[in-house]
Amino acid sequence: MKYVNCYLVPVPRANMGAYRKMALLSAEVVKEYGALRTTECWLDEGGPEASTYHGERARRTELRYSSFSTAAGVGDGETLVMSWVEWPDKAARDAGMAKVTSDPRMQFEGQAPLFDGSRLIAGGFLPML
Repeated sequence: MKYVNCYLVPVPRANMGAYRKMALLSAEVVKEYGALRTTECWLDEGGPEASTYHGERARRTELRYSSFSTAAGVGDGETLVMSWVEWPDKAARDAGMAKVTSDPRMQFEGQAPLFDGSRLIAGGFLPML
């Protein structure tokens, strides 16, 4: 069964170009080590309100809906990146990520950080549909 790693990370808008370069490199490396597909998405900051994901009768105007930005703690001058990596299965993910995290191309010491890694939200998911 496929396995999916998902990530949410607040990124300073000023670092969008550099983040894109890093994401392209990361995609190349994870695919080299067995990932099937990678996707990186910038938040559409002018996108629909959370309430629009509910039917008219189910909407609660008195409630304030949460958002990805709120959940990820996006601050002033930041936007949000949502990304995911699809793997053939969890075993391939575990073996592949062990190689990814030790690959010299993925060692960014000595470079200015593009985002605060302590604020990255990540998880592994088993597809159900």
